[in-house]
Amino acid sequence: MAVPEDSIYATLSATRRVWAVGAVRGQTGRLEALHSELEKRFERNDRLVYLGNFLGYGDVGGTVDELLRFRRTILARPGMIPDDIVFLRGAQEEMWRKLLELQFAQNPGEVLTWMLDQGVGATLAAYGGQPEAGHDRCREGALAITRWTVQLRAAVHDRPGHDELLGALKRLAFTRDGELLFVAAGLDPSRPLSEQGDTLWWGSGYFAAIEAPYADFVRVVRGHDRRQKGLEMGNVTATLDGGCGFGGNLNAACFTLDGKPTDWIQV
Repeated sequence: MAVPEDSIYATLSATRRVWAVGAVRGQTGRLEALHSELEKRFERNDRLVYLGNFLGYGDVGGTVDELLRFRRTILARPGMIPDDIVFLRGAQEEMWRKLLELQFAQNPGEVLTWMLDQGVGATLAAYGGQPEAGHDRCREGALAITRWTVQLRAAVHDRPGHDELLGALKRLAFTRDGELLFVAAGLDPSRPLSEQGDTLWWGSGYFAAIEAPYADFVRVVRGHDRRQKGLEMGNVTATLDGGCGFGGNLNAACFTLDGKPTDWIQV
């Protein structure tokens, strides 16, 4: 199939296998354990996709540091280039992006409360922010919120590599010839790839109902399921959310270009 060329998408080329990592949600210890095993199994010409939602709930700073460390480790291997490792935008990353633009929200106090209820507080704390201070700035007005979000941006910038990673997130990823598609939380099968919106990171009921190949992709893989139904391997879909961050496991699966899962890591 024809796939769009756009900087907001990631294209995985010259590969025969792709490793996909489910939602991490700030669980640094589990991520370290998964990386330790993945390093042994990662083969020449493999590619790697993190399916979003690595922020939130746990040790966000440590998680991002570990993502950067392992990225350096894999990029040091012969034949690897930066485009071979992809980080997708999930709901947690989208909320963090919106929090840094909170001054533009119509009801910033309500928006902040909602995001905190969804787990963004751990990311806020990782960069020196406090919910109480945020609510105070919301009561003071847009200028005060702007000063607060500028401080948060500076704190991200002060952590080596964090700004660059969070600024390079992709909406989705696919293999060059359209065999495999990777998303954070879901997609709308009634829309073409170029018209997929925030369903990509928020998900919907559409994904669980997909029974036929979407746009000729042999498999669509996601890392987060807002229904919290656990791991699922359908005929043409896969969900790798093992509940990491909520007491469950962190999962990674390796897929060949025919859509078959050929290896699995669970920690």
